[in-house]
Amino acid sequence: MSKGVRECGNTRILGRVTPTPAPDDELLAVRVAELYYDEDRTQDEIGSLLGISRWKVGRLLAQARSDGIVRIEIIHPRARRLGVERTLRERFGLADAVVVPAVADEADLLDRVAQAAADHLAALRPVPRTLGVSWGRTLTAVSEHLPQGWAHGVTVVQMNGGVSVNRRPGGAATLASTIAQRASGRVALLPSPAILERLETKQAIEADRTVAGVLDLAAAADTYLFTAGACDHRSAHVENGYLEPGDIDELARRGAVGDVLGRYIDADGNTVDPELDARTVGLPLERLRAAETAVFVTAGTAKHDIARTVVAAGLCTAVVTDEETALTLLEDK
Repeated sequence: MSKGVRECGNTRILGRVTPTPAPDDELLAVRVAELYYDEDRTQDEIGSLLGISRWKVGRLLAQARSDGIVRIEIIHPRARRLGVERTLRERFGLADAVVVPAVADEADLLDRVAQAAADHLAALRPVPRTLGVSWGRTLTAVSEHLPQGWAHGVTVVQMNGGVSVNRRPGGAATLASTIAQRASGRVALLPSPAILERLETKQAIEADRTVAGVLDLAAAADTYLFTAGACDHRSAHVENGYLEPGDIDELARRGAVGDVLGRYIDADGNTVDPELDARTVGLPLERLRAAETAVFVTAGTAKHDIARTVVAAGLCTAVVTDEETALTLLEDK
């Protein structure tokens, strides 16, 4: 058997001729990644430079990503976290989930989630014929992001009362009208406050033919778009004059984590104040639970508790949210 001479520094070693050992695969993966991502070399060029096959270059690039050597982040306001979305769907049996990357600025976060919700609504197939909507800052932002012509001929109907007690501009009527106008559709507004002071007044309002007609239309909607409020002093109910900060404190003491369609519920989805609930104008939560398509939009740490309840209690078929909220939901499952 032929033998050769291999040199090792100044030493000549008699024996079988063997190739120089390949560099450690991890270090090689680093070098491949640098050439590919930093220097924009092709896989063929990298293979020639390092003396390895194009196939191995591809394998090392995959290894670099799986080992965390390379992290790819898509930086764009409309980027999504597809892996987290998939896990949310699987864990909670959702028809869909949309998750945007978390950002520190609260206003920017709301803007990104609202844009994602607008994109999701515009992409729904079949296109909603009748869309029931709630109200609040989050859905106002969604309405502002919807493009003209996002759909055609959609009827938009309010699901819960929202006439502002303190006459603040905008609000429930404005956002519902905006969504309808941009779909060349029509709007059915609910001419009622969210919460009445007396049960008799609430019963009389809901017995009115106009109000009853709007509520019937909302109950028959094929798609719902809604948000939820945290049980704190920033509540839209405080801001719009329906409740006082002390009322919110009492609701929190009873276990409320927030409100959905104006109805304050605890972590298990149960009503915490039946008397207040009886004076609240709008659809019952059971309608959301029975809906074929109910899209829940939420953003920010303040709403983590109510978001957890909405998703876990089966009040939505789809959720649009930020990554931090989504991961919190998954940690608690």
